[in-house]
Amino acid sequence: MINPLLDFSGLPRFLDIQTKHVNSSVKKLLAASHAVVNKLRNDVIAPTWQNFVEPMADVHEHLQRSWGQVSHLNAVMNSPELREAYNVNLLTITQYYAGLSQDKVLFEKFKQLRHSDEFKNLNQAKKIIIKNKLRDFLLGGADLLPEKKERFLGIQEELSANSSRFSDNLLDATSNFVLHIENADDLLGIPSDVLQTAREVAIKSGVLGWKFTLQGPSFQPIMQYADNQELRKKMYRAYSTRASEVGALEGSLAAEVNWDNTLLISKILKLRKEEAQMLGFNCYAELSLMSKMASTPDQVISFLGELAVMAKPYAQRDLEELSHFAINQLKLSKLESWDIVYASEKLRAECYAFSDQEVKQYFPETKVLSGMFRLVENLYSIIITAPEEMSRIQLWHPDVKFFNVSDINGKLIGQFYIDLYARPGKRGGAWMDDAITRRRIKGNKLVIQTPVAYLNCNFSAPVNFGDQKTPALFTHDEVITLFHEFGHGLHHLLTEAEELGVSGINGVEWDAVELPSQFMENFCWEWEVLINMTQHVDTGESLPRTLFDKMLAAKNFQSGLKTLRQVEFALFDMRLHSDFNPSGEKTVLQLLNEIREQIAVISPPDFNRFPHSFSHIFSGGYAAGYYSYKWAEVLSSDAYSVFEESIDGKMSAKVGAHFRDEILAVGGSRPALESFIAFRGREPNTSALLRHNGMTIT
Repeated sequence: MINPLLDFSGLPRFLDIQTKHVNSSVKKLLAASHAVVNKLRNDVIAPTWQNFVEPMADVHEHLQRSWGQVSHLNAVMNSPELREAYNVNLLTITQYYAGLSQDKVLFEKFKQLRHSDEFKNLNQAKKIIIKNKLRDFLLGGADLLPEKKERFLGIQEELSANSSRFSDNLLDATSNFVLHIENADDLLGIPSDVLQTAREVAIKSGVLGWKFTLQGPSFQPIMQYADNQELRKKMYRAYSTRASEVGALEGSLAAEVNWDNTLLISKILKLRKEEAQMLGFNCYAELSLMSKMASTPDQVISFLGELAVMAKPYAQRDLEELSHFAINQLKLSKLESWDIVYASEKLRAECYAFSDQEVKQYFPETKVLSGMFRLVENLYSIIITAPEEMSRIQLWHPDVKFFNVSDINGKLIGQFYIDLYARPGKRGGAWMDDAITRRRIKGNKLVIQTPVAYLNCNFSAPVNFGDQKTPALFTHDEVITLFHEFGHGLHHLLTEAEELGVSGINGVEWDAVELPSQFMENFCWEWEVLINMTQHVDTGESLPRTLFDKMLAAKNFQSGLKTLRQVEFALFDMRLHSDFNPSGEKTVLQLLNEIREQIAVISPPDFNRFPHSFSHIFSGGYAAGYYSYKWAEVLSSDAYSVFEESIDGKMSAKVGAHFRDEILAVGGSRPALESFIAFRGREPNTSALLRHNGMTIT
């Protein structure tokens, strides 16, 4: 049987993939890639799109699709064997692509094509791909002196290995912490479904009582609902010191293992700075911004500073209100970091007469998915269905679901997997990734390759209460997260670009990639949407309008604190990669505290080690780019205001078609600002963002 990682005839064959297949597939695909690239390097014919760009894109697509399946499994079904195979081959693949980006011969051929007569007649998408390739060669070190290229290649290898190790440490530190509690009195306030899950974990371990972990569905409810302050403190400390030198090891299953990311953070920052300076940049942030909408680190820092100035008064008001409530109503002597989420939930219930747990009962998984699908079907004239023959589709876990996306005539235009629940061995957080990218394939006949996406979340799974199985119930925040990731998925699935380099999210400036995802979040606050995606788990009733009105009134509850928190993270990231000296006396933690002193209103305890779990920037591709969330929120809020202004209503199919045509469909085939202007009719401004966050200046 053919190695499943070498089978590109259809969807991935996850059930057939074994660890032994990884090495052989990488070896064969790299050999094929080298053969094609060497042929192109030695070809004396003038490079054209057809004889030069396309062959390289074809062979590299197979490599990327195959390795993408391995990377995906490593993130969602991590095991010691798979991790070892992944890390070994990650080095090999990193070496290949790093070497490719330094290839002077290929670089010169792309420059020759850029200045050829053919280039003038290429469509805009192909022109952008060629320009992006030239930029990537420069950033990859193609213009470096030969004696410097070896060191530059070494930097890429070290960065790749260190980033992977950072992620592994965080996963292990999170997965291997378990808190065993035997006294029910210590668990007052925690929702029954959370307790039942913890009891099932304990039973599987062969002990009485309850076992809690640092995974979101276990950790978050404790912080939000547990009346036991000492329990909250213990979990907070364990969570906030993950993968650090002060990591809470008393609950660890393998306390002797070193999962400390301290040295990795220093190594990664030093390597990035060295990489940037070798290319002629002052700092890594300048290098990072070469592929983004923002121009300079100062522009980003100024943007974030302005947001901080606008948000800080609201944040101070939020904190004063919360502290007063915690001391006077909850009788806490002082509002500590491990009390904030708990006190905030109590305050919200006091002010708006509802709790997250109450709302959660109205959001069962099946109803949420069907409601979300109905919304996008109406907006974008598509149809989402489960395939009739699911038995032919291989899933990596029994909980995974699979759907087709068709146009209104029933023609298949995309497919996606959705993996909603947290479990051991699965990376934390939520993310979208591409399995197959849309492109036009040339052969005996012209065909379009169907795009396929992975949507991944870490929500609570269904719970068994005796013989009764309760469906998965989502908090409203989790619904927002689901909409966010589905927005990314739609960006990938509804593209109409036909070239790999600009299809879907490919080629889109990093600080604009979050536009479609954050745009989708807005619909989670629309009554016309929620009424069709809610059904009480016991009564079957839809969300009452009175409860929705309370939710809407509380929408901007603590928006000042939330905004300032994101600005703090973004400033920390940008400062780390611009004016921070990783070889100097100032530590990463000192820089973070300095930023907090300047803009924050909350100071975490000294033992907090947030940087050690900041995977976005140390292993997730957001280095000198975390500001993108706020940058893109300006774009998404402004874009959504078109729906708010529409005479056809906020779910206008006419406006939806316009958004699909000008934003989703074009992918990276033109600059993001041009796409935004084509949709909005002007450049973006911050007024809608401030209004949506309740920070309108009057």
